[in-house]
Amino acid sequence: MTATGTTMLLGVAAEAALAVPGVAGLQPRLAHCLAAAAAPTRTDTAPHRMPPEAGIRADRAPDGSGWHIEVRCVLAEGQRALDFARNVHDRVGAAVIAHLATHGVAEPVTIAVTVTRIAARQDTA
Repeated sequence: MTATGTTMLLGVAAEAALAVPGVAGLQPRLAHCLAAAAAPTRTDTAPHRMPPEAGIRADRAPDGSGWHIEVRCVLAEGQRALDFARNVHDRVGAAVIAHLATHGVAEPVTIAVTVTRIAARQDTA
C-alpha cells in the first residue's frame, strides 16, 4: 500500500479529527460494528476497542480524480454542532491535503462531517 493509499489517509484523517477540541471520539460505521459482532468470541477479558479509523471512510472519486473523506464524530456535550463540524471539516481537509502534498500528489479532496451523537459529560466527583 502506498503512502497515499486509503489506509494511510484513514489514519491521517482520524488523527486530525481526534485533535479537534470537542471531539469525544469517532463513531464506527455499521459495517465495522457488524463485523466486530460477527467475529469469533474473544477469550481474553479485555474490552474490544474499535480503531479510530473505523469512524472514517475514504473513497476515490468515481473518475479517479480525487478523494472523498467521510468523518463520523461524537460531539462532546456543550459544543455548538455547526462550529464543531466546520472545525473538523477544515482540519481533516488540511491534514489530508498536506499528507498528499508531501507525497507529491495534488488531488482534490472533499470532506463530509456527520455528528452521530452527543456524549454526556462525565462527572468527576
